[in-house]
Amino acid sequence: MLVLDGLSKRFGRVQAVNEVSLTLNAGEIHCLLGENGAGKSTLCNLIFGVHQPDSGTMLREGRRHAPRDPGDALRDGIAMVHQHFSLVPDMTVVENILLGRSGAILDRATCAAKIRALGEEYGLAVDPRALVGALSVSERQRVEILKCLFGAPRLLILDEPTSVLLPDEIAKLMHVCRTVADSGCAVVLVTHKLAEIKQVADIVTVLRQGRTVACSTAPAQEIGKLVSAMVQRDLASLDVALAGSIGVEEVADHDQAERRKERGDEVLQLDGLTVHDKTGVVRVDNVTLTVDRGEIVGVAGVEGNGQTEIGLVLAGLLAPTRGRVFIGGQEATGKSPGEITAMGAGIVPEDRHAVGCITSMSLAENLFLNRLDRFRRFGLLQRGRLETEANELMKTFDVRADGPKAPFSSLSGGNQQKAVLARELTTARLIFLLAAQPTRGLDVGAVEAVYKSIREACANGVGVLLISSELDELIAVADRIAVLYRGRIIGTRPAHAKYRDEIGALMAGHDE
Repeated sequence: MLVLDGLSKRFGRVQAVNEVSLTLNAGEIHCLLGENGAGKSTLCNLIFGVHQPDSGTMLREGRRHAPRDPGDALRDGIAMVHQHFSLVPDMTVVENILLGRSGAILDRATCAAKIRALGEEYGLAVDPRALVGALSVSERQRVEILKCLFGAPRLLILDEPTSVLLPDEIAKLMHVCRTVADSGCAVVLVTHKLAEIKQVADIVTVLRQGRTVACSTAPAQEIGKLVSAMVQRDLASLDVALAGSIGVEEVADHDQAERRKERGDEVLQLDGLTVHDKTGVVRVDNVTLTVDRGEIVGVAGVEGNGQTEIGLVLAGLLAPTRGRVFIGGQEATGKSPGEITAMGAGIVPEDRHAVGCITSMSLAENLFLNRLDRFRRFGLLQRGRLETEANELMKTFDVRADGPKAPFSSLSGGNQQKAVLARELTTARLIFLLAAQPTRGLDVGAVEAVYKSIREACANGVGVLLISSELDELIAVADRIAVLYRGRIIGTRPAHAKYRDEIGALMAGHDE
């Protein structure tokens, strides 16, 4: 279907793709594996015409493939689901899917019917008339996937499509990939989740620093070899990351007593927290929860059960309908984000692009976004001092980029997340950290780095509220897990593998 021969692409001083050659065959699911920043997304964007290669060639079914833009690629039967959403929030699902398609008349009714049919066929149902901006993160991902399937592509590229999907939705999407491949198409799947590779991959190519370093035609039997090639480390050091990728039962279990830390006073108290949305629907229902110093409390639940709203309240971006919030004994209810930061709270939000950073600003500016006034003199920003201190943070938290001046948008997803975490963990007088979906879309190496930083903060007396859809990661990292269902905490369990089934049942609404 497509042959890449010696493909290379450089951005400034960064060699993103370096002489990559591979073959994509009809009827196969070809997985690309690699750390964040390894060149996977760039390679996909070269195929899709977002970027043009500096050297090398592409042949599409024997013909030269050199798309000038994504429109060329779409006309050639290639569709792509991007790592970050490319939807227009103020338009409906139908309008987003019709956007850019040829035709003098926009037939919304016919398009809506086709969307419903595709949603039923592939288990990706979404309301065609809904505004995209009003959809949840996972619903928006479904729209991205349906937008690609709408054009019946011959080559389908999916760049981290499952990072925001629920477990049952992931299983459905893996079935979609298999169905599309079995119909005679080629599928490229970029993923960090080894369980997905074991489930559907026919062939796996591993990229590291833009180069091909390993390839397997029997990936299910060679997972260890592939991960070692990706991160250049022994599997034993990646226990938490592998818990989320393979399953906690395949990772050496940690005795909970070994993870227990010296506890102190409460750093967070949610007292009867209740949140109604604009239509009056209860999103958070009388939630009472505490977090002590040196404790990691996990919040588990299927997305849409109140986690997002709790995170927004703690960030100062949403006022609760009822109830109170205390941070370090101080009333934080209704306080602004700046006031909450001043109380010693670090906030790693669920959607780093929407509320965690400003992608058009530099990495250095984002690293100190909540305290840029430190670098002002006579009203001007002292960029030299800012960049010097940013360099130190980059080294400490292993944030990889083309220097502190690099646009934040140029960083890989993992490095963006590490940068946001670095900023929040260096908040003055930090006593509490909210980490909402901190490893979404990250590779196993980046997952390890994120949780290492969180654990170190916890060991220094910081209390952590960890909201994650990755149950196995919660079990591997947290001290106890509270389960949200329809906005209520319906049960709490120790974070231990032996309680995994019970926690899963609570997530499904089976009350204790």
